[in-house]
Amino acid sequence: MLESRRRNSGRALSSLLSLTLLVGGGACGPQPEQDGASTASPNGDNTPDADTLAPSSPEEQIAVGPSEPEAEAAPTTPEADVPAAAESPAPSTAEEGLGTTAQAATSLRSVAAWETLFLGRWNSEHTSSFLPKSQSLDSWQFYDLAYGVDGNTAMYRATGKTQYMDRALLYVNNMVNHAKVSSSLPRSQFKDSYLGWASARSDTLGQEVPLFESYCWRYVTRMLRTIRETPALYNNSTYKSQYDKLLAFTERNMFEKWNKRGANSYLYRVNTHMASHWAYIAMDLSKMTTDATKKAQYLTVFNNINRDMPNNTSSLRGQLMTSPVNPNAYFWAAEWGSKKRPGQDVAHGNGVMAYIVEAHDAGMEWTDADMRKFVVTLNNVIWPSAKKYGNYVDGTGSGTGWFNDGLVKLGRYNAALQQRLETHTVGQNTQYYGNGALNAKLLGAGSAL
Repeated sequence: MLESRRRNSGRALSSLLSLTLLVGGGACGPQPEQDGASTASPNGDNTPDADTLAPSSPEEQIAVGPSEPEAEAAPTTPEADVPAAAESPAPSTAEEGLGTTAQAATSLRSVAAWETLFLGRWNSEHTSSFLPKSQSLDSWQFYDLAYGVDGNTAMYRATGKTQYMDRALLYVNNMVNHAKVSSSLPRSQFKDSYLGWASARSDTLGQEVPLFESYCWRYVTRMLRTIRETPALYNNSTYKSQYDKLLAFTERNMFEKWNKRGANSYLYRVNTHMASHWAYIAMDLSKMTTDATKKAQYLTVFNNINRDMPNNTSSLRGQLMTSPVNPNAYFWAAEWGSKKRPGQDVAHGNGVMAYIVEAHDAGMEWTDADMRKFVVTLNNVIWPSAKKYGNYVDGTGSGTGWFNDGLVKLGRYNAALQQRLETHTVGQNTQYYGNGALNAKLLGAGSAL
């Protein structure tokens, strides 16, 4: 929940936003979900190919045993057909390019304008990608489906229009309705009584893969928490019945399943981004459960990943250090205990940021001061000027500029950054537009720091 003082400080911004012009920010992006090649990064993960939108072919090398958990697939993204607007490098003043809310407020794109862009791709992505993925028996398809759940949930939060929540619920209900008992999956490595799915990806064929499930389910729990915290939905029997069913499924067949199968292997993962998915899920469940014992379990996982990993000498908080290239920014490495440059790759850093933004807004662990540093990390280090993107959080390497899955959400804290995101041409799809709209809505409510 956003702090009341930030709401108060944002009143002037809110009034300015009421005068916002309907600004066009580039045409809709290219056709959704194409296959493309990936290239290995130094830490063994994969970085995006700028010609593709999302990982839809099994090109990553992964292992799924407890001792060698799978490496997370990196999203792949296109450049849109429209060139970026002329942009000067981000300032490097004492404020490190944060700008002031008032300076950018009058020209911010409105929620309605973001929604228009969103609707330009909404049905095409639904029919060509998200709907068939949600109906698949293959858990690898759920990796990309995460973006559809997140984009629709964000657009619901921005507009209050139930058509977007209904679509997110459709995807989640389809996944749940296709889940099978583990013991019935011919190649499952567990063969127990929990419900789940087998991967059809060649390197994990027939196996149950915690990454594919958790990557998607962090956005399922965020969707459920939106229902729980919205009286118009929670008090509506249609939504309440779906909420109850999906929460019960999630508590048993997502969290309990992977916790019981081995928390050290499947929850407390081998790197920052994969562990952050479970911190996100545990946080959301702790906000929804009515069972005190379960709540304590969820908060234990949440706090452990943030502060004290039981199977590592570090944690998400422990990984953070002052950026070696900017004293007002953060630096972190993906590998627990490492402080070596170049640090976390940006593609997977999105996953960390997706979690930290929502934890901050829920008033859990992550502070305003943290978010200011993350804003500088994106605005000045990773993205110093238009079309120049670092591949790592220290700004080195040549990245793709794919910010959709987490970094884009930092726009809710700074209007100058949000204004830059309006002209950004990478990854223009419903997830990007949905979160752009939510940023605009929250800025209008006083979320700027």
